[in-house]
Amino acid sequence: MQLSKARDARIDAFTPNAWFTTLTNVNFDAERFVVLIAEARQMRRRAQLLAEECGADLNRLPAPATWHPGLTEEELVASALEAGLYKHLDRDGPTVTGLRALILYGLKGCAAYAEHARVLGGKETEVIADFHAIAAFLADDPSDIDVLLAHALKVGELNLRVMELLDGANTGRFGQPEITSIRITPIKGQCLLVSGHDLGDLETILRQTAGLGINVYTHGELLTANSYPGLKRNPHLVGNYGGAWQDQQREFAAFPGAIVMTSNCLINPEIKGYQDRLFTSGPVGWPGVRHIADHDFMPAIRRAQTLPGFERDSTDERIMIGFGRHTVLGVADTLLGMIRTGEVHHLFVIGGCDGARPGRNYFHDLALATPYNSLVLTLGCGKFRFNREAMGAIGPIPRLLDAGQCNDAYSAVKIATTVANALGVEVNDLPLSLAISWFEQKATAVLLTLLHLGIRNIHLGPSVPQYLTPEVIELLAGRFGLKPTTSVEQDLPAMLRHAA
Repeated sequence: MQLSKARDARIDAFTPNAWFTTLTNVNFDAERFVVLIAEARQMRRRAQLLAEECGADLNRLPAPATWHPGLTEEELVASALEAGLYKHLDRDGPTVTGLRALILYGLKGCAAYAEHARVLGGKETEVIADFHAIAAFLADDPSDIDVLLAHALKVGELNLRVMELLDGANTGRFGQPEITSIRITPIKGQCLLVSGHDLGDLETILRQTAGLGINVYTHGELLTANSYPGLKRNPHLVGNYGGAWQDQQREFAAFPGAIVMTSNCLINPEIKGYQDRLFTSGPVGWPGVRHIADHDFMPAIRRAQTLPGFERDSTDERIMIGFGRHTVLGVADTLLGMIRTGEVHHLFVIGGCDGARPGRNYFHDLALATPYNSLVLTLGCGKFRFNREAMGAIGPIPRLLDAGQCNDAYSAVKIATTVANALGVEVNDLPLSLAISWFEQKATAVLLTLLHLGIRNIHLGPSVPQYLTPEVIELLAGRFGLKPTTSVEQDLPAMLRHAA
């Protein structure tokens, strides 16, 4: 079969977008899933016709390639039990089932990053073939533990390339992030809040609100947008409002303007009653909430114009952001010198995906407990646990370095590998500790990337996803030194001993 000819741009564009909708806290609109699943069947048929044209033998396809779950919402709900990962748990056992889930959820996170890159013009054709191949591998119900683990690492390798693609799409369009003092308190005037992760949607909103007297605020992981030259040059991008996704119900209810959710992290708007001024875009959806599918954000803008906005300026409070790889590596000689002399004794990466469950104060407490001669690199919404804390500096370098969104995990990887190469050591030989907070599938993809790179002794917590069964945790601990978090008092000395 001539694989180079068996390609369809519509399938390649549809796949990551459709997978993205299935991530945690993305799309809750059942009607849109009915449409997506029907479209997926059409795409599957297009793929089969392409394969036939290339001479493929389709007589022995696996069940997912021929399965028909139904067309209506009722039929799809009834069929859901047939598609669950855990339907053969008794037959296959928790290790095999858990590893399949690890691959699946890693692919979901990878799909989200690929979709973020695609909508900014990233060339997803460079990676999508491997995405299809790993998904096809799962369709065969593999059961060999070593083969499953090898494919999990392939997801990590694929995600590394996807994150590189996304990094290039972001910086190619908006420039390299710059160190920026960003306001985190509101100012007087009508307002529109943009949450999620999508820099492209934010750019469009800024363009469409220019000259209208509406102040635009970022929320959640879009905080990072304020450090990109191509975005922060807009004078009506006035700062960031609020913190991590799990606080949005309280924060959105208090925000006196319209709100646009651009990607994952949406939670129920009806509990606090702001659904009439909430709008969704991209893969996000909520029943009854206006969805913007054509990048025309005027409905949200007009809604903002009907709302009072903030009555007065609040006290001007600020934090520093913009410590991506370009910034940090721009002072690499200084940093390397400080590491060699012991002025910087340890590097911590503390961040990831936050959540509301008890125990996540661990990451706040760990950041504040790190020694005065250590640097803390943070990214993802986990940083909101401690990014307003005053942690001082070591010489010219702030101790707390905000590297950006979870989408910017590539920056952290490049910083670690570049420092290791410059010092002539492996990453695992650096005075480096990683404490990663978990919640959803993007974190899974990033973890698999770190494991693919051979990075060991990662502290993961405060709780692990259900699919990471005790058997899978034991397997990853044995192969990669993965360590569930316990307490700061116990973990911090172990981190420092590891790097001594």
